[in-house]
Order: sequence, then structure tokens, then C-alpha cells
Amino acid sequence: MKVVGFNGSSRKKGNTACSLSAVFAELEKAGIETEMIHVGKEKIQGCIACHGCVKNQNEACVNEDDPVNEWIRKIKEADGILLGSPVHFSGVAGTMKSFLDRAFFVSSVNGGLFRHKVGAAVAAVRRSGGLPTVDSLNHYINYSEMIMPSSNYWNVAHGLNPGEMEQDGEGKQIMDVLGKNMAWIMKVIEHGKKRFPGPEPVAKTMTNFIR
Repeated sequence: MKVVGFNGSSRKKGNTACSLSAVFAELEKAGIETEMIHVGKEKIQGCIACHGCVKNQNEACVNEDDPVNEWIRKIKEADGILLGSPVHFSGVAGTMKSFLDRAFFVSSVNGGLFRHKVGAAVAAVRRSGGLPTVDSLNHYINYSEMIMPSSNYWNVAHGLNPGEMEQDGEGKQIMDVLGKNMAWIMKVIEHGKKRFPGPEPVAKTMTNFIR
């Protein structure tokens, strides 16, 4: 089994990466392979609502000038994903959101590529804004019919300078518990899905209130 983590911070080894790594450590103890992808260093254009991915049905965004399609394939092949972002004005970092908007839209209009994978989100913050950021990241996971493990508090770690989240005892424990719970849920699903196959996907019903 494998989990792919996406670091939405411009800092490769900042507190977002440290938070993801803390979750990874517990996954690796459980024998689960991990891979970290540094989203924050890339130039990612936002979705332009062209609906090319709807028309083409090739599991890809029509914009091939950045790594988004490669990352979509990595998520599809993985058993679980972790989304990590720093907090920018109480929200998700812009580059990370541009990636998520495109990747998760491609998934949703191509048969639900990410359905029933295990997914979780974490945020790193100096002081405030962590909860709305995690909530925003969770929207992608929930919308995609993914299965979300929890921890013993909200998935937020505090720190300003790189590595300071290690001094946040509670934040570090939150990431450790999240990793343990994620590993457990992944193993339960892996062992149970042969006996209890998941429900088949259904075509999305769209209701527009203004006609």
C-alpha cells in the first residue's frame, strides 16, 4: 500500500512538510510506502472551466504545462493521500488550491478516480486560521467519496520557522495519532474489500435552481 502526500508550502522543508512527515512516520512503521510531492514550488494555473476534461474523458486536464496530470495519476494509483498546506489569510495556499481544483474536478467528471481511497488533510500555521484551512482541504476529500481518518484533535500544528512544529507537543501528537489511524483504516479496507466490495459509482444528479 502507498500514501502520496502533497506539500502545498513554498518551503520544501517547512512546518507543513514536517507535519506531513510526522504522519508518514507512523504509516511507514505500519509498512505503508510514502511519497512526498512538493506542490508549492511549482507554477500551477487555476482551473479555467473549459470543461475539456469532461469532453475528452481521458482522466487528464487539457493544460499539460505543469505536473498536475502526473499528480492525478499518482493519486489514482495510490491507496491514500495526504493534503498539507500552510495558512494564507486563513485559507489554503494559492498554488495548492489551483492544483486541487483541477485534479479533483478531473476525478469527479471521469468516473470518480479517487473514490474510496483514504484521505486526510493537515495545516501548519503560526497562530490562527488553521481550522478553516483544514476544513477547506477536507471539502475535496468529502466531495470525492473518500474515507477520512481522524485524530484526537483538529489536524493543525503550530510553528513559524521551519521545524518549530516539533516543539508543539500537542500538534506533533495529533499528526502521530492521525498516522496510526490512517494506517489502521487502510489495512481494514484492504483486508475487507474482497469480502465486502464497495458500492458501484452512480451518475451525478445535477439540480440547478436557476433555469
